[in-house]
Amino acid sequence: MIIIKSQAEIELMRKSGRVTAYILDELKNVVRPGVSTMEINRFVEGVILSRGMKPSFKGYNGFPASACVSVNEQLVHGIPDSGKILAEGDIVSVDIGSTYKGYVTDAARTYPVGRISAEASRLIAAAEAGFFAGLKYCRPGCRISDISHAIQVAVESEGFSVVRDFVGHGVGRDMHEDPQIPNYGNPGRGPRICAGMVFAIEPMVNEGAFDVEVLRDDWTVATKDGKLSAHYENTVVITEGEPELLTLA
Repeated sequence: MIIIKSQAEIELMRKSGRVTAYILDELKNVVRPGVSTMEINRFVEGVILSRGMKPSFKGYNGFPASACVSVNEQLVHGIPDSGKILAEGDIVSVDIGSTYKGYVTDAARTYPVGRISAEASRLIAAAEAGFFAGLKYCRPGCRISDISHAIQVAVESEGFSVVRDFVGHGVGRDMHEDPQIPNYGNPGRGPRICAGMVFAIEPMVNEGAFDVEVLRDDWTVATKDGKLSAHYENTVVITEGEPELLTLA
């Protein structure tokens, strides 16, 4: 069942979203060579707590941190580590959630660490472009798979692949709600979109093949071929007109 949010619920999510957006914007100044992935986590957690909110990820299904910090070939769910130090040329995906009065916003970005390769820059840009291609279909009357198809076309037109094993989703009272929103597929399928729905749209894009695997820590997901991966996500409210992005600064 897709939960339609009331205006009061959406307002709570707006407040949460402003904190999530602020953190993701500030991380551009935090992510640099020599910083550990644990330092990124501490920054994220500190800001969320200072605003009177809760880190949505910490303890979720046992996850031990407030941010998922995934480096290079890691796609999602990377566990922050004081010993994992970022180096010039890396790319790092940071996925976070803030909860305010029981309502969650969820968003992610992939950041360059110092100077990166042209191919890595193209990959990051393709993930973002995929999101905005899908966003065009986040409006009443479209179907869920219209979003999926638009993301796939945008990403594959750049020569990259979209991950099949992990998908976007509804969000609000819970971190993961219906519907599931794949980043690939044929258009014209799935439920019709209507005002009051809230989605976490999140293209996950690989430099090489779309195959991924879960590593030995039982959390971190990485590309099977060891090539780079990028992630771009926002929480989106469906309105009667243009969609509203809650997590974009």
